[in-house]
Amino acid sequence: MNPPNPPGRPLTLALSKGRIFDDTLPLLAAAGIEVLDDPERSRKLILATSRADLRVVLVRASDVPTYVQYGGADLGVAGKDVLLEHGEQGLYQPLDLGIARCRMSVAVREDFDYAAAVRQGSRIRVATKYTRIASEHFADKGVHVDLIKLYGSMELAPLTGLADAIVDLVSTGKTLVANHLVEVERIMDISSRLIVNQAALKLQREPIRALIDAFARAAAA
Repeated sequence: MNPPNPPGRPLTLALSKGRIFDDTLPLLAAAGIEVLDDPERSRKLILATSRADLRVVLVRASDVPTYVQYGGADLGVAGKDVLLEHGEQGLYQPLDLGIARCRMSVAVREDFDYAAAVRQGSRIRVATKYTRIASEHFADKGVHVDLIKLYGSMELAPLTGLADAIVDLVSTGKTLVANHLVEVERIMDISSRLIVNQAALKLQREPIRALIDAFARAAAA
């Protein structure tokens, strides 16, 4: 494991582009922190902030826990879905920030009788990129499934016959409706957490604690 930034160096906050970045900006602003570059206009992957002791690195959402766990970042913001898939060992999670809310659900074609398939003990083909979450969910229900790992648009899998069902994030549900899919099970609610490298917390306890407290106040407000 690589060591975290030594005392005196700027803290590094790992964020992913898109909704989590956008939803984190108001929390940073409430804490008196402004990100000085727009990731949509700049090609920079390390962004300065209005505080000399804090910088932001932009990584893929699925990589945020890895950067924090191995010291590439001191803190990060990651969805509960990403944390469950990654495995939460070695990560301190002081706050549920309550941002980027959605849900993890099972969805099928409108004409697929999911309840009957489950009752009859049928083996169901499920497409998802959340294989750990899906595996645990169906195992707990005693449902036999074959998991197919995909990274692109999950909605295509039932429409093309690749799978009977999908496990994916749902926000408004409009994409499901547009593709003639229906949500048949809600697995869990998802929001984003602040995560911290445990070694960094020991070495830079005071500045990290101050930042956690600032995030907590902003999230509560």
